[in-house]
Amino acid sequence: MRRQRANAVLGRPSAYAAAGVDIDEKMAGIEAIKKWVRRTVTPGVLSGIGPFGGMFRSPGREHILVASTDGVGTKIKVAVMAGRHDTVGQDLVNHCVNDILAQGAEPLFFLDYIGTSKVDRRVMEAIVRGLCLACRQNGCALLGGETAEMPGVYPSGEYDLVGTIVGSVPRRELITGASIRAGDRLLGLASSGLHTNGYSLARKIVFEQAGLKLRDRLPGTRQTVQSALLAVHRSYLRAIRFLRRRIKIQGIAHITGGGFPDNILRILPGDTDAVVDRALWQPPNLFRFLMEAGGIDREEMYRVFNMGIGLVVVVRSSDVEVALPTLRAAGFPSVVIGQVVKGSGRVRLES
Repeated sequence: MRRQRANAVLGRPSAYAAAGVDIDEKMAGIEAIKKWVRRTVTPGVLSGIGPFGGMFRSPGREHILVASTDGVGTKIKVAVMAGRHDTVGQDLVNHCVNDILAQGAEPLFFLDYIGTSKVDRRVMEAIVRGLCLACRQNGCALLGGETAEMPGVYPSGEYDLVGTIVGSVPRRELITGASIRAGDRLLGLASSGLHTNGYSLARKIVFEQAGLKLRDRLPGTRQTVQSALLAVHRSYLRAIRFLRRRIKIQGIAHITGGGFPDNILRILPGDTDAVVDRALWQPPNLFRFLMEAGGIDREEMYRVFNMGIGLVVVVRSSDVEVALPTLRAAGFPSVVIGQVVKGSGRVRLES
């Protein structure tokens, strides 16, 4: 794992520390996270903690590598407010897992970047602990990372968290959406909450317009504001594994930034339209609260938030009766939310 090192100046105060960068604190933090990182080692890992680059065994010539980079966004602001930093690492890994899962890829390894104004070893360990937990749950190794201490770039006490994932899929099992055709059905798999999108708007509504505090109960729910906003982004890897054993998946869309219109469009052939029928499911009350308290237009809600659907899976209509109970048995509530029709490559939100 590549974590920056610097020369210590023995016997006198560090000028670097006086400028705002405490190398000793950073290195102590690195020592604290090593035990968590070791728990993510998988058979493909060829290097330990320390080299400038992590090494991983290639899965084979008939496999395609799929990679994605993403961040947690301003959900981190809520984590900082709450003083809880173990969930955002899980958010990041699961988000990235779902991104490559849209092509049918399974994760091999993950790399992280933590940028902060000043390293706090306890915060750093909590973040990496969350990363490692999610890596273990998804069967991938935390192969490397970087921690950058940059006073003056990040506000005091705050940080950014970004990750890159690499996975693989056998060439014959690659999912591209090219086989989607009129008559296919759209299955919506339930989200665990906001996941990692729309937090700039959600924070404005919750804290500024509604005037709520972290420990307040979120109106219309049994959750506190903190538990609702920090609910961990769900990984759908297990669900897709179960489903692929029973049926052929035609396409997968991860509902992230851009909501339904932009993300389903990414997998849609140009001679088809996806018709999403919003009457087929009831968004959780969290989304209703945000819409009403914020005075947000309904169309914008479906463009910004996942509205209770974290993943859309396209299947043949003949496979629906197999797919729904399979997902339910795997612990993933799902529902038919629409269909594919002949068209010109558009996503239509109806009802």
